[in-house]
Amino acid sequence: MDIEIKNPGLLTTIQDLGRYGFRKYGVIVSGAMDSFAHRMANIMVGNEEGEGTLEITLMGPEILINKDTLISICGADLSPKINDISISMWRPIYVKKGSILSFGKSNHGTRTYVAFAGFFNIEKIMGSKSTYLRAEIGGYEGRQLKRGDILELKELSNRALEIINNIAGNINEYGFAYPNWFISPKILPSYSNSPTVRIIRGGEFNYFNEQSKESLFQNKFLITPQSDRMGYRIKGESIELKESLEMISEAVALGTIQVPADGNPIILLADRQTTGGYPKIGQVISVDIPVVAQLKPGDSISFCEVSLEEAQKLYIEREKDIDDIKKALKIKTI
Repeated sequence: MDIEIKNPGLLTTIQDLGRYGFRKYGVIVSGAMDSFAHRMANIMVGNEEGEGTLEITLMGPEILINKDTLISICGADLSPKINDISISMWRPIYVKKGSILSFGKSNHGTRTYVAFAGFFNIEKIMGSKSTYLRAEIGGYEGRQLKRGDILELKELSNRALEIINNIAGNINEYGFAYPNWFISPKILPSYSNSPTVRIIRGGEFNYFNEQSKESLFQNKFLITPQSDRMGYRIKGESIELKESLEMISEAVALGTIQVPADGNPIILLADRQTTGGYPKIGQVISVDIPVVAQLKPGDSISFCEVSLEEAQKLYIEREKDIDDIKKALKIKTI
């Protein structure tokens, strides 16, 4: 009875980095919407990056922690608290047994990730702990968490124990402690409620008329309420083809921007389908997927074009930043 869900919040599920190798059977990848925040949360508590975390959407849960442990909260700022005291994000936090983790209003972003040292003792389905809600597989009984659910944790890693030894001596009267260091904001994605997201041209880019291609890069688009983990439907000036185009369904990727017949694009995300038959006008680059994942209905998005080479360079730079964080954390715990 390590963790008990007292109040589930709006939508709280267990996610990892996804379920790969089964799309040919019609099984989607799923996984964390904001993989950067997910990875950072795990790194901060000494877990492997791909371990399961709690993905919390907009309205956070109330969680009773029944074991001395180490946690980290990364992603959207949903006003996290321990025992009704505000706590900081993007760093490890040592929490004493009997503490209550809760959340308040959303200051920015949509999804936050909570990692627990020792990770969740749940079965992997097709190599992943990610929750695929529509198929009711993975995670905790294939569903979002609800009141009364109990999650067990595995034993702490040596890295987690080292982190605890470095910060436990500073525990305060409210039952928690954390270091004075944190992940630099310079390394974080450019979270915003009105971001400009970088894309490369999609396979059918040249099949769209000139006005639509210009509109894509000159105008803002609104995130509509018909948006979810499968994809974000966005609305702005209509995007139109030069002429009718018959297509055979083909594989789609994380960040593919499809344009259905109504002219309102769809950005495909974590729970995207395995194939799609709509023309693809663009592809969000990997490093900007976390920025998109933190948007909510009513926010706006703009696009700018980059080359494939630039997208690859940015990806390499981000992975180097993550590697530097892991090295720095190791130095902090020596």
